[in-house]
Parts: sequence; C-alpha cells; structure tokens
Amino acid sequence: MKSSMGSTQGVIPIAATGRRKGSGMRSTPKGRIVDPAAAEDVRALLGDAPRRRDLLIEHLHRIQDAHGHLSARHLVALAAEMRLPMTEVYEVATFYHHFDVLKEGEQPPPPLTVRVCDSLSCAMAGANELLRALPDVLGQEVRVLPAPCVGRCDAAPVVVVGRNPIDQANIQRVAAAVTSGAVRAPVTPYANYAQYRAQGGYRLLIDCVSGQRPLEDVVAAMEHSGLRGLGGAGFPTGRKWRIVRAEPGPRLLAVNIDEGEPGTFKDRYYLERDPHRFLEGMLIAAWAADVSEIYVYLRDEYAGCREILESELAALNAAAPCALPVIHLRRGAGAYICGEESAMIESIEGKRGMPRLRPPYVAQVGLFGRPTLEHNMETLYWVRDILEKGAQWFADQGRHARKGLRSFSVSGRVQQPGVHLAPAGITLRELIDEYCGGMLPGHTLYAYLPGGASGGILPASMDDIPLDFDTLNAHGCFIGSAAVMILSQHDRARDAALNVMKFFADESCGKCTPCRVGTAKAVHLLAEPRWDAPLLEELAQAMADASICGLGQAAPNPIRCVIKYFPHEIV
Repeated sequence: MKSSMGSTQGVIPIAATGRRKGSGMRSTPKGRIVDPAAAEDVRALLGDAPRRRDLLIEHLHRIQDAHGHLSARHLVALAAEMRLPMTEVYEVATFYHHFDVLKEGEQPPPPLTVRVCDSLSCAMAGANELLRALPDVLGQEVRVLPAPCVGRCDAAPVVVVGRNPIDQANIQRVAAAVTSGAVRAPVTPYANYAQYRAQGGYRLLIDCVSGQRPLEDVVAAMEHSGLRGLGGAGFPTGRKWRIVRAEPGPRLLAVNIDEGEPGTFKDRYYLERDPHRFLEGMLIAAWAADVSEIYVYLRDEYAGCREILESELAALNAAAPCALPVIHLRRGAGAYICGEESAMIESIEGKRGMPRLRPPYVAQVGLFGRPTLEHNMETLYWVRDILEKGAQWFADQGRHARKGLRSFSVSGRVQQPGVHLAPAGITLRELIDEYCGGMLPGHTLYAYLPGGASGGILPASMDDIPLDFDTLNAHGCFIGSAAVMILSQHDRARDAALNVMKFFADESCGKCTPCRVGTAKAVHLLAEPRWDAPLLEELAQAMADASICGLGQAAPNPIRCVIKYFPHEIV
C-alpha cells in the first residue's frame, strides 16, 4: 500500500533540511519523517485490515501487542498508513492506560508488566503491601505498576501478570507465575455454541425473526417485566427499544461491557459461563429495534472473555440459526470513563473516550451519528429468561415491594464474596446473612458501599434499606451496577473515600474543569488529618452541578456520606 509520503518505501531524498538549495521551497512534507522499516512493520501488522479511522485503537493494540510499547516511529508510520494527522494518533494513544507510548529517546519498558490492583477491595486485602514488595522480588526485568479495578474484587487481592490474573495473590504465587511464564489469561469452562443450541438456545431468536413471536408482544413483555438497564442508569429496557426503533434507520446497537466501576464484576462472571445467553438477548434486542449492525465494546482487562467471544462469535456466524446483523467486537484500552455511554461511543469511533454534551442523546445521534440502542451486557443476558418464563416471573422475584432480580457483586469482609443473584430490594443484612455466609470471623459490619465507588458509603446502622433503583437516593447514595463492598470495624470510611477519590482523579478524562481539577483537589483535602468539611462541601457541590458526565457528578458522594454518617472520623 502506498504511504502518504508518496513513496512505497517511504524514502526521503532530502532528509537533512527538507528544502531545495536556494529555492526557499520545501521538498518534503512538514512534520516527522516516516521510517521505512517502521512503515513496513506497521503494514505487516495491519495486514489486510481496513485503514478506517474508527479502527485506530484496534491498530494501536496490534502494534502494542507485537512490541510491548508504542514507539514514536511506529506512531508516525501508523498515522501515514491511516492517512491521519500525527496529533490525532498521538492524543488517542496517550489517552488510554494500556498503551505504553515512548517519548523520543526513551527506553522501552521491561518485557513483562505486572499490575497490582489497588482499588478498595484489593487495598483492604493487602494490595499496597504487594506493591511495595514485588519490585524487589521480581527484579528489574519486570515492571510492577498499580492498576485500577480489574474486575475480580471477589478474589482480592488480584495481581495481573501480563494478561494472567492471579486471584488471592501473594508474593509466592506471583513469583511462580512470572517464573513459569504464565502470562496468558486463562479461559474458564463455559457453555459453547453447540452446547447452548442443544439446550434450546437461539430457538427464541428464530421465533422472533420468523414472526412466531410478534414484535409488539416481545416489547410489551420487556416493559411489563420491569427490567431496567443494569449498567447503573436504570432506564426501562422495553421503552428504550421503542424509542430507538421509532428513529430513522439505519440504527445501531452498542453493547457496553467496559465494567470498570470498582467493586463490579458481574458481566465478567456471566460471560465466562454462558456467553450465548447474552448473545441471543443481544440479537433479539437488535431485531426488536431493527438494528443493522452491532458493536460490542469489551474492556481490555477481560482478555479471557475476549478469547471466548472471538471463538463463539466465529462459531455463531459459521452456523447461524438465522440471518444475523454484522457484529463487531471492539477492545477497550484501559479507561474507566468509557463505561459512560457516549464516551464508549467515542472510543468505538477510534477517538479519546470523552463524554459528549447532551442533548442530542445517543438514541437519536449516537455511534457514527446514527440512532443507537445502548445496553449493558447483563441487561441483555436476562432477555431470554424473561421472554421464555414470562414478564410476571421476573417481576415477582423482588422483595420489599420491589420488582425483579439483581446480580450483586459482593466483595470485602464477608465469607462468601462473589456474584449473588438475589431479589431486587433485598437489604444488606439479608444479603450478607442469606447469600454471603455472614461476615468474616473477627469482623463485624461497620459500613458498606451499596453501588460501587461512586454509590456512596452508609453505616452499619442503615443495613435495612432495600437495595434497588431509587431506594437509596434520599440517603445520598445509589445502587448503580449493584457493586456492594463491605467494610468492618478494622476499616475506616474516610480511607475508603480517599481510595475511590484517587481512582476518580486518575480516571477523569480531563474534558471538564470541575471534574479534572475537583477530583485532584479532593484527593489533597481527603489526605489531611482533619477534613475541612465546609470546603469539601463547596467543592462537592461545584463538581455535582457542573461536571459533564456521571464521573464528576457522582464522585462527591463518598465525601458527603463520610461527613454525614461518620463525622467522628474526620476530626
């Protein structure tokens, strides 16, 4: 393929000055010169893949995977190959945590990177001690880095060696993985395409596409079930299908499996066990909204899930039960903000994952400017059960006057952390006693985060509140994606607030000042021995009122909760 430098080899005849003697005219384009060897390498890595703008992140991954970093000469070559400005390639590459962009003359990182999750559940389980000890144990040929939540909070502390997550990690287990070369993500046993079809899988989809299940009946069943978006926003699912279908075509579906909220790991849990139940629900939603193409956005930390989806999508397409829309699997690159729907859409388009101003909403102007149905993975996972068992079956599962089921990602000081499928509206005390085996020996409930890092912090005395959408709002909290983190008398709520605020400061995309500056300022104020409560409240109000997206708007929740419910800790 001819490069944008006008030569198939990228040869520049006058490389020293770029000007013809005495002419005052440039003989070469302004900017960096394409290195011929790097250009050839990039072309080989990209192969026959399209050079479209929306595939920029995918192509950056190819280079990163091959070399372990992104050098300046490879970025220049990629920009030329894709006919993009170097600034666009560089700003995208430096936005995402998982791209190692080298500065001019900088040495490549060690060949192996070990990431230690230091989010709240892992921090309580000893992650900071591992971070301090592992560099000396592993030596200079291994790079040890702190990492935000990797979606395995039930197995804390977690260390990722290359792509291989080490659950309940200790120094010996990590060292053994490094020594043995166990750096690939393990793939757990799961129901594959043949097994899923043998158990009646995709029969429902066939009935929908063939007309045996009328569209109106399907959409009405989803509405009557009370199923709401399980990524955290809670928008009614059936209503969303109607809204998007009413928009002019072509329409798209974007599936959000970024799942970066500290404490959340339910999507990974279901994907690792029954991926086709999700895929069938996804295809039914696409049929209901008359969608022409589907984009599945999977967080980069879930390398094992990516292998599963790549394999099972290939099997599905090879023996499709009916005509299918085109399905694209897109790989994130380490950015919590891409859990926000419009930031995810920007990332799918190959850009920095920065939230869009709204309106317009993604249902009207979404991916590639088209009306877009956006769903969390778990929302789609329940479609088949609801349609086969009936809307009333799902609605009747709730407790304390609430409807439906919730997948609670529980971590922290309980005997049985993990994903627990329980009635919506269950209280924390019921959840711990009935599903989690009680508190750990020697631990009593002190506090809990009902909705992950951004959902606030409540004291043990408030363990009788039904856990569901809207039930926690009056207390300054929300359930979000139902990530419940349990603290005991050995923990402090103020330490939890500082931990999650460090996460928000690191993950802020920087687009808006209230979030970019506010989270960093909050970290500084929360680290003080005595909190300045009036100043923190003023900061929290500014962030909540003026931030563009939910990250900055919800980040103050833990601060406000500690001031309100744990005043003895801040003086």
